[in-house]
Amino acid sequence: MLLRVLAAVAVAVSVFPVAAQNSAPAGLDASVRKQLPGLEVTYKHLHRNPELSHYEQQTSIFMASELRKLGYTVTEHVGKYADGSQAWGIVAILENGSGPRLLLRTELDALPVEEKTGLDYASTVKTTNAQGQTIPVMHACGHDIHMTVLLGVARELVERKSQWHGTAMLIGQPSEETIDGARAMLADHLYERFGRPDFVLSEHDDSTNAAGTIAIKGGPLLASSTSIDVVMRGIGAHGSAPQAGKDPILEAAEFVVLAQSIVSRQIDPQEPAVMTVGTIHGGTKRNIISEEVTMGITLRTYSDKVRDQIIADIRRTAEGVAVGYGVPADRMPIVTVSPTEITPATYNDAALAERLRKVAVAALGADRVNPADSVMGSEDVGLFSLDAKIPAVMFRLGAADPEKLAQAKATGVPLPGPHSPLFAPVYAPTITTGVTAMTAMALDILQ
Repeated sequence: MLLRVLAAVAVAVSVFPVAAQNSAPAGLDASVRKQLPGLEVTYKHLHRNPELSHYEQQTSIFMASELRKLGYTVTEHVGKYADGSQAWGIVAILENGSGPRLLLRTELDALPVEEKTGLDYASTVKTTNAQGQTIPVMHACGHDIHMTVLLGVARELVERKSQWHGTAMLIGQPSEETIDGARAMLADHLYERFGRPDFVLSEHDDSTNAAGTIAIKGGPLLASSTSIDVVMRGIGAHGSAPQAGKDPILEAAEFVVLAQSIVSRQIDPQEPAVMTVGTIHGGTKRNIISEEVTMGITLRTYSDKVRDQIIADIRRTAEGVAVGYGVPADRMPIVTVSPTEITPATYNDAALAERLRKVAVAALGADRVNPADSVMGSEDVGLFSLDAKIPAVMFRLGAADPEKLAQAKATGVPLPGPHSPLFAPVYAPTITTGVTAMTAMALDILQ
């Protein structure tokens, strides 16, 4: 019995070490700076060649190739979507004896945004989306930074194998922007096939912290996201005879206005929530009253209870508008909550976040490690922690020009941030800081 107890204690200590490093890993800063020229080439290549969610084929191939060159065992095509189609996820494994299993994650996808930065490496890519529309594509959320950082960390872990023990599990996740990529990888038996991690670590660049800094905190970091479709249905008619029909465009217009009062007048002000009607489509010709209008909504909260309440309020508001316009019972609105484009709130494990904060201070200096703010943006990285059963931390990676950021704070005019066509990270200090911080954190976890 005593031997079993001692063995259990040894496993617990090896998998859940509690002491943070008191000093930066030897030579890390110089090593990362030596990598920078190659990482710059990688970053600009990825930035020039963005791919939309579900279509990250070339990005996935590129990342898999780079990780194989470093000696990782790489598996491609990991992930299955709800419709049965295969995802472009990749898993790269580097085993280095017994010890913790650490999942490091990056995203692969870009956004349907036309780049307007004017940079000499700006994206000019156009593609065709699922609806047959020709649209521009841009890495407007910084996933190109994230991939570059991950490759830098991957190299450091290979070159520092004498400094850690365990398994590095690097994930190239598709379709974060449609928040169904992490779910797709888990649905493809990610942990059954590659092992369940003991820790999950990720980062996200932003324009509210200066390049060369990071921000980190325990507890709630990002809101949940729920995708909802509302179809207002009417009765078609000629535009000259509106009395013969029921106009769903007018219904939709009133619904949009009324829906904005759900959060402001029906939800406790102490409970953060944001509802956005992001798309609205209806009609085929100026003089035709259409049959229906479809609206796409995103809902963000930190509370499941509040989320469910707002969904119920959306249904009631849509039906109330339809009843008010005399729409027949068989043409009532259809409200659909996506079963796949949905993700829980992201919570950082408090103990792990504090431990990694100290690691970052040792690696970067106290003046380059800031407290993070909770925001209403969303991520699906939290799914990898299996409802917080696995300790997980995401830190913010500053990407803004320090002088421009100071000016923005002084004037109250924010800098272009993620999802803006003008989002342009100051890539060199952002990348080196990201690689340094994440490498130091990974080495500490994998002691």
